[in-house]
Amino acid sequence: MEELNIGGGLGVRYLPTHTPPTYEAFADTVCGALTEAFEKYNVVPPHLAQEPGRALVAEAGTTLYTVGPTKRVSIPDEPGIRYYVSVDGGMSDNPRPQLYDAVYSCLVANRVGQPADRIVTIAGKHCETDILIWNTPLGDTDIGDLLAVQTTGAYNHAMASNYNRFTRPTVVFVQNGEADIVYERETLDDLLRQDRVPARLDSQRGAGVVK
Repeated sequence: MEELNIGGGLGVRYLPTHTPPTYEAFADTVCGALTEAFEKYNVVPPHLAQEPGRALVAEAGTTLYTVGPTKRVSIPDEPGIRYYVSVDGGMSDNPRPQLYDAVYSCLVANRVGQPADRIVTIAGKHCETDILIWNTPLGDTDIGDLLAVQTTGAYNHAMASNYNRFTRPTVVFVQNGEADIVYERETLDDLLRQDRVPARLDSQRGAGVVK
C-alpha cells in the first residue's frame, strides 16, 4: 500500500459548547495510532492523506436570513409555550437539519448586543416540517431582522437545491472590509430556463385547449 487516505471527519463548532480538536491534536492522535499499527504489523508506512475540508471552511461561513412573523403556540412540555420564528429560507439552502439532525447556533445580526433570554425554534419557509434550529436562545425578533446562522461554510451551498422551486441565495466573500459576489442570486428566469413546452401542446394554446 503506497497511499492511505483516511477521508474527512475532523469536527467543527456548530454550537458554542462544541470543542473539536486542534489540527495538531488530531494529527498526533491519527499519526500515533497508525504508526503503532504499522510497527506492530511490520508495514512500510504509506503516504498519508486526510481531507479536512469542513474544518477549513465551515466556521468561515455564515448564512443570513430575513426574519418573518413569530408564532406562539402551547405545548404539553415545560415551559408550556414555544415561539416559532419564521425565516425566508430553509430546506432548499440547508437540508442538513432534516437529513440527519444537524445542529446550529444563531443570533440576530442587527442587534447582537441584546440578551438571548427567549428560547425559540427557527422555522423555514418550505412545506413539510422545515425546522432549521430547535429550541435555541435568541431573544426578541421583529419582522425584517437579520438572523445569522453560524458555521455554514461547508456543505450548505454545495447541498442547496431548488426544492419547492426556490431560488438559491447569493454567496459573498468578505475580507478586510471588502465584499465580492462569487455566486449570483438566482432568479425565477433561472428556474424556468430549462423548461420546455412541447410543440404539440404549444400549438394548441390559441385553440384554448391548453390554458
